[in-house]
Amino acid sequence: MLCFLIVFLIVGVLLYMLAFLLRSIGLGLATAFLLLLTVPSLRPDYIGQNISKVVNDISSEQISFNDAVRKAAPAVVNIYSRKYTENNREKLSIQGLGSGVIVSDKGYIITNYHVVAQADQIIVALQDGRASAAQLVGKDKPTDIAILRIEGTNLPVIPLNQEYQPKVGDVVLAIGNPYNLGQTTTFGIISATGRSSISANGRQSFIQTDAAINQGNSGGALVNTRGELVGINTASFQQATDLETYGISFAIPYPLANTIMEKIIADGRVIRGYIGIDGQDISTVTSRLLGDKHTGGIIVLGVDPNSPAADAGFVAQDIIIEIDGQRIHGRDSVMDIVTELRPGTTVDVLVLRKGEEISLSVTIAEDKREQ
Repeated sequence: MLCFLIVFLIVGVLLYMLAFLLRSIGLGLATAFLLLLTVPSLRPDYIGQNISKVVNDISSEQISFNDAVRKAAPAVVNIYSRKYTENNREKLSIQGLGSGVIVSDKGYIITNYHVVAQADQIIVALQDGRASAAQLVGKDKPTDIAILRIEGTNLPVIPLNQEYQPKVGDVVLAIGNPYNLGQTTTFGIISATGRSSISANGRQSFIQTDAAINQGNSGGALVNTRGELVGINTASFQQATDLETYGISFAIPYPLANTIMEKIIADGRVIRGYIGIDGQDISTVTSRLLGDKHTGGIIVLGVDPNSPAADAGFVAQDIIIEIDGQRIHGRDSVMDIVTELRPGTTVDVLVLRKGEEISLSVTIAEDKREQ
């Protein structure tokens, strides 16, 4: 009898739980039915249609940089350099071609020095059909920058963004006039920044890109996907080394080109400070031995005997730590600080000599070696 009662109770509990479960399922189904009636977007067929629409929209999307080209291209000009013939000083012939970038509504154009270096006359052709003789404002061989100016109204100016910092992987477009075919745009990415190994003087830190830069592209614009000027196209690796290479091209960063332009406009040329030392970065081991205080210093390898450094008492093996109160960070840092100092300025240079810190006063001279 007891066993029967136990079985009866178990069956009753199970039936009660089943009824509760069925009631919950029923309420859930009823709620779902009401939701589907009141909110059509939850229906499977509606969701499927919208997913298909999104997929189709994505697949039909055209990736284009037309907007960037439309903003930048009108400001990229064709440059024709003309030279008098040897036998007839009244006859001009085309001597070379290149490109340039209008960066100011006052008509200032940045191009490469080598585009106009031998020119007796420079002709600038705009994309809207206008053409005019250009004035050579100034040129700087060490950075391969030249500044031209043209007269005109409503001149197109390329978008500029001083805040933009080029990064490896950024998409860029090279705009110019290769082989005089007419304005052409090529596409690539920034492959590297800070490339100074192909610079003869070490003053440039080039932007490397795989966007094609050919003869005639020199002086043209390297822009980002917003059409903003990133750099001035200057060379391909093949042009720099005579090697058969592809996908290795270089541009001068816009901030450097802009700095050179401002100096040329202000003084007619680039005035650089000079002290007359040859140095190199100290090794990591030496830096550790000297302590954190001297990290970034450079060791003097040689001193020009007719230079301000010689007059100030610099000697080989001195380690330069500070210039004019500015802590240095390697050879490039020294070059940047010194070249920006105006000739005639006297500054204190802190050096480490045989374990002792001494201060040397040096009067900056003008660097005339490459003018």
